[in-house]
Amino acid sequence: MEQATTKLHDFSPKAQESEITTIRTSPKRFVNRELSWLDFNQRVIEESENKRNPLLERVRFLSISARNLDEFYSVRVAGLVGQVREGISTLSPDGATPEQQLEAVRFKARHLKQEQQRIWQNLRNELAETNIKMLEAASLKADDKEWLSDYFDEQVYPVLTPLAVDPSHPLPFIPNMGLTLVLCLNDPLSHKHVMDGIVLLPGQVPRFLRLPNKGDEIRFVLLEEIITLFASRLFPGLTITSSGVLRIIRDTDVEFEDEAEDLVSAYETALKQRRRGVGIHLELEGTLPETLGRELYKEMGVGPSDVVVLPEMVGMVDLAQLVVKDRPDLIFPPYTPRFSQRVLDFDGDCFAAIRSNDFIVHHPFESFDVVVQFLQQAALDPNVLAIKQTLYRTSRDSPIVHALIEAAEAGKSVTAVVELRARFDEEANIRLSRSLEAAGVQVVFGLAHYKTHAKLSLVVRREGKKLRSYAHFGTGNYHPVTAKIYTDLSFFTCNSALVDDSARLFNYVTGCIVPENMEAVAFSPVNIRQSLEDLVREEIEHVKAGRPGHIWLKMNSLVDPQLIDLLYEASQAGVKIVAIVRGMCCLRPHVPGLSETIQVRSIVGRFLEHSRIFAFGNGRHLPSRQAKLFISSADWMQRNMNKRVEVMVPITDPTVHAQILGQIMTVNLRDTLQTWKMTSQGSWHRLSTDQRQFSAHENFMKNPSLSKGGNSNSRTKPEPYIVPELNWEETSHGASS
Repeated sequence: MEQATTKLHDFSPKAQESEITTIRTSPKRFVNRELSWLDFNQRVIEESENKRNPLLERVRFLSISARNLDEFYSVRVAGLVGQVREGISTLSPDGATPEQQLEAVRFKARHLKQEQQRIWQNLRNELAETNIKMLEAASLKADDKEWLSDYFDEQVYPVLTPLAVDPSHPLPFIPNMGLTLVLCLNDPLSHKHVMDGIVLLPGQVPRFLRLPNKGDEIRFVLLEEIITLFASRLFPGLTITSSGVLRIIRDTDVEFEDEAEDLVSAYETALKQRRRGVGIHLELEGTLPETLGRELYKEMGVGPSDVVVLPEMVGMVDLAQLVVKDRPDLIFPPYTPRFSQRVLDFDGDCFAAIRSNDFIVHHPFESFDVVVQFLQQAALDPNVLAIKQTLYRTSRDSPIVHALIEAAEAGKSVTAVVELRARFDEEANIRLSRSLEAAGVQVVFGLAHYKTHAKLSLVVRREGKKLRSYAHFGTGNYHPVTAKIYTDLSFFTCNSALVDDSARLFNYVTGCIVPENMEAVAFSPVNIRQSLEDLVREEIEHVKAGRPGHIWLKMNSLVDPQLIDLLYEASQAGVKIVAIVRGMCCLRPHVPGLSETIQVRSIVGRFLEHSRIFAFGNGRHLPSRQAKLFISSADWMQRNMNKRVEVMVPITDPTVHAQILGQIMTVNLRDTLQTWKMTSQGSWHRLSTDQRQFSAHENFMKNPSLSKGGNSNSRTKPEPYIVPELNWEETSHGASS
């Protein structure tokens, strides 16, 4: 299904020659960032209609799309609302004012909300056909109501607080993203409206309550319906004439005072403010009276254009609760990632495996446990003197944090760079920083004006009379849970240039002193941008000299206008560029006279594409052993280039080079089942189903080991590079896709 996309400009081959020339400098050469993000979420939503996915996984995709929209409203829409409120008129790179962007975003987001409602109605019917049923509490039979009555009294009633709303009781504060049941209450004798009642749904109680099984039926009833059924116990003597749920999303992009004397305390104060942020978006269940809805959003300070009435369900993020484990036929088959064969070949000794040669681990197809084992071994090894670690996001009970604490308690020098500004993980990072400090870990909160987003581990070990360092560079977070669903790369090395650069980066973050020289690694905010510009210009020079010019890119977001313009320049010179961009892409491919040699793809499937890989042909067609290859923590966004500490690591080892470029990138480019292609109009289309069906994710699950054995012999005979079939003769509308 083609996505609905606002048409901003005519880039068809029929466009006038003067327009083709003008587009090179027109703001319309960029896709709007906010609309591009909504396009990405549309691709996620469409996975809930993809019949190749098991039914409950389709429900999960719908829940994920709802969570994505929640974050979009609370951060991106909140930012636009704030700009409009403050009278800011700065244009976006595509030439739109904040008002214009907000209008377009509201329109498109409403369309996505409508799609979610329609899809949920269909999914609910399909679930019923498989004996998973959503029941209405009021229509249940006597035995079920009796069971619910006991459950309500024992598990729900004690945590509820009924609140009256009338002239003497103003509307109470409604928490961010909390569900609120609104009840219209009448006097049963006079039949006159007495007041409105409000009940905040407790987050500790499941919203989808599972009833006792009847035969092979799995039955659910919503918490709000249970509360409504027994509302007389909360508001005795009154009757309910109507009821419905509302949910408000508030501005969570609070400002933190980086210069505060006590940074942690400043963050804790700001996080409390986040819970009371300005109302940005209000969802109302369609069963609520229209007049009551108007009163509610006025009292909450939400404008009418930020209110949406939903016919089916408010708060679809909770649909994830329906993914039950006792229906394995309706979820993805369980997948157990393989532990790194290289480390197994050395009897589990990570240091010996790294000393033998650099190696790469491809998550989630190869287990993240190797990263954990690397740090646990360092913690227990008496020859290890120091461990340095960045922590941007990690799990609640992180084995990595436990390893750092164990190392510190054993007397090792342990430094943890904890990023307090990891959005929505700030509170968790405050807690873990205190646990680390209590154990004797030197906790550093990084640079005041730059988020530390780089993924680095460094271990210093005494070996004989010398010290040797071992480094881990990652494209993803040190998070054992998300590592099971995010595709990322872990690169282990003791290469002297790379480990020395890692040490310099840690010193930069902890000591605030820019390194005088780096041997191999580029880093933001200092020189990743310049390094990328130099690499792209080298490809342009190769074409001018009559050699091939080729660039392959894989990232989460391609937004930076300066780098996009450079890719346009490269395309006009004849460089062939393929970008696999999971999410936002502000570059327009296939535009005559601007980007004819650029393809943009997106893979959306069982796993979340997260790794960043940059390959430059170096005067040869890709894939090539002579290509310049890099992995990175950075997307091509202004913030990653200018406002974060990021790393871009060169891959020179022949085996690792072949595995990343000759296997991972080529397999991704061969994918036909989960790949979307972008047209010059900014719309996205699935690849045609009449092509040979091939899934990159399924391929990696069946062939998880990149080294085909992992031992040292594989280094001398790396796997051959597979050249994917790429059609460069595509129209600006992507007709061939």
